[in-house]
Amino acid sequence: MSLTDVLYMDYQATTRIANEASDAMLPYLNAHFWNPHSAHRLGRAMAARVEHARDQVAGLLPSGGRVVFTSGATEAINLAIKGSMTPNAVIAVSAIEHAAVLDTADWLAGQGARVIRLPVTPDGLIDVDAAGQLLPDRIDLLAVMQVNNEVGTIQPVERLTELAHQRGGLLLCDAVQGFGRMPVPAQADMIAISAHKIHGPKGIGALWVRDGVKLTPLIHGGGQEQGLRSGTLSPALCVGFGVAATLAAERMEADAQHVEALWQVALDQFRGWTINGSVEARYRGNLNIRRDGLDGARLMSELRSVAFSAGSACASGSGRPSHVLQALGLTERQAKSSVRLGWGRYSTEEDIIVAARLINEAAGEIL
Repeated sequence: MSLTDVLYMDYQATTRIANEASDAMLPYLNAHFWNPHSAHRLGRAMAARVEHARDQVAGLLPSGGRVVFTSGATEAINLAIKGSMTPNAVIAVSAIEHAAVLDTADWLAGQGARVIRLPVTPDGLIDVDAAGQLLPDRIDLLAVMQVNNEVGTIQPVERLTELAHQRGGLLLCDAVQGFGRMPVPAQADMIAISAHKIHGPKGIGALWVRDGVKLTPLIHGGGQEQGLRSGTLSPALCVGFGVAATLAAERMEADAQHVEALWQVALDQFRGWTINGSVEARYRGNLNIRRDGLDGARLMSELRSVAFSAGSACASGSGRPSHVLQALGLTERQAKSSVRLGWGRYSTEEDIIVAARLINEAAGEIL
């Protein structure tokens, strides 16, 4: 079986680049190769194309802020947290944040910051009232993701933003899984996004920063990218990101309807499995399910014809149970009996049905 014959059910990990985006990038990989930071005519032409791409990405973000291009959402999150905080800062994060948030917060804790982890309910949602009881009167930053990458739950970011602001803090939203699929939280102070989750190229993301929020750069050198990220930008990656963002904006409603239809098909095909996380407050392109007694890692290993996941792609191969599922109250055994399937714009109903049949058959053989 060739790699192209494998059914792809891992849209939370990455998405196929849209033809429109890859086609738009090609001239900037060869003929239009010039440095966008050069002062001559060719460099200025590239700089103008980068700024157009920036405007395209900004079209899906709130007004009153700026887009800073980065290598991806992980760098954007690091810039947001490290760049806005002092060593003695008070930082709050949810227990189910991506490792980019949790590990960065833990690093700051080692520098003297106080880090508060907010628990979630068994549905995978932050209880805003309970969070209010846990937080001190003043905080510097609250970091919460819009859509969880493992279980797809949609957090009440707007209410949490109010909570952070009431305590004098900033709100950082990891919107990687929501950007381009639903409106981003309009009142957040910083928003981290990634191109390859919305059918753009890998290797580029961005941090949206509200006007008035000051950041200290992590990378020093030539002072490119508004003085916050030294190094030469890739016009090709910026162009691909911009086109993918524009396409996502144009197709947001149609994509959502398509994903919802596939969700209904998947629910029917996976009857008998238990869904992890809220069914209602959830992005419909994410199905995290479990069967007691199943070894999810073994299922993935033995079923080579379907690409799916046991959790975050960033933590795959670690052998550790998902911190997200454990935060929901699942036992280690239950967490290891869980798998995650994701679909999106280019998935079909047949993909879901065939993948479900193969997964159900393989799971039955293991059990």
